[in-house]
Amino acid sequence: MRIDPDHHDGTSDATPGGEQGKRRPGELVFAGFLLLASLYLTRDAWGIENSFGPNGLSSPRSIPLATTVVMVISAALVLFRTVRLPLDRSETVMKDILPWTVILFVGLLVGYGVLLRPVGFLPVSALFLIVAIKVLGRRGWPWTIGIALLSLLIIWLIFRIVFSVLMPAGIVPEAELVQAFRALVSGGAQ
Repeated sequence: MRIDPDHHDGTSDATPGGEQGKRRPGELVFAGFLLLASLYLTRDAWGIENSFGPNGLSSPRSIPLATTVVMVISAALVLFRTVRLPLDRSETVMKDILPWTVILFVGLLVGYGVLLRPVGFLPVSALFLIVAIKVLGRRGWPWTIGIALLSLLIIWLIFRIVFSVLMPAGIVPEAELVQAFRALVSGGAQ
């Protein structure tokens, strides 16, 4: 792991808001998003109707509406306080807040979710693990592929064979693999 001395000293910056009295890049946009999302949820909660009578304090919408109104008030306060802070110009969004590895893994997870059912657990998980280990491990291809496939094999054996968890088969004939493995373990006896 390479530490950039201009931006980090190797320790975690877990303090909300970064440097005291300054606004981090992207913080204002995120506070605005929270307020808009809270307003949308409040509108949604208002639309919950009581099919058994008038809407009162015991109606189905009272708790969701009260919760979302508290969210709107809280988000508005956060946005108001955030707007008043000066921007910390020593940080950037791409370097300190949302680096390329985070963006890559968000894309990988979305791709994993989209491809899991049509392509199947084994090929999608293999691809995900190979890319993730290569990016994070920064090792050679033989080591990366070997560790990824060994990990996938162990995961598959535990969940599919031992616990009988059904996973999307997709393009891999997994039922035949399971049957062949069970026949191998049982010594060919059926």
